[in-house]
Amino acid sequence: MRLSVKGFQIHKGFLDLAAQRAVLAAIRGVVAQAPFSRYAVPHGKQMSVRMTAAGRYGWTADARGYRYAETHPGGQRWPDIPPDVLAIWENVSGVARAPESCLINYYDATARMSLHRDDTEADTAWPVVSVSLGDEGLFRMGNVTRGGKTESHWLQSGDVVVMAGDARMAYHGVDRIRAGSSTLLPKGGRLNLTLRVVG
Repeated sequence: MRLSVKGFQIHKGFLDLAAQRAVLAAIRGVVAQAPFSRYAVPHGKQMSVRMTAAGRYGWTADARGYRYAETHPGGQRWPDIPPDVLAIWENVSGVARAPESCLINYYDATARMSLHRDDTEADTAWPVVSVSLGDEGLFRMGNVTRGGKTESHWLQSGDVVVMAGDARMAYHGVDRIRAGSSTLLPKGGRLNLTLRVVG
């Protein structure tokens, strides 16, 4: 089933349980090569999510601001985006160009992501594809400018969201995690993968 909420295309249950397990196994392989980091944002507060990445580019934040980086904080290149993850992009993005980055965020039961928009890419005409695994997250969708009415939707394990068109530059975030709502991750929590073209 596909829903459209404020221009965000939500593919409910896009990944069945077997596909979720396959993607999770692939992501564990990425994390083994590029462990999660918890970044401090420019004003000094530490983010509540832990992050890593696959592809040509990852993402980092420090006193100089937010930016993409070609290497993990440990100095190594990011692992390749796994084929099972690329297949999701190929099925829902609607574009022929391959993504250059797969950002991987891990949310524990207390993690949040404040309203933000993905605007650090060179060309924001390309879509962003978001994949949810594990515990449900309350996804809040706003507007292309700050303020105004927002709408929220619980994303479940296996759901895929496509941000394109007007939604590509809309503010969005994760207000809370419903702990224990999934057994996919043995220790609980939520993984969110976001695929994107950077250059």
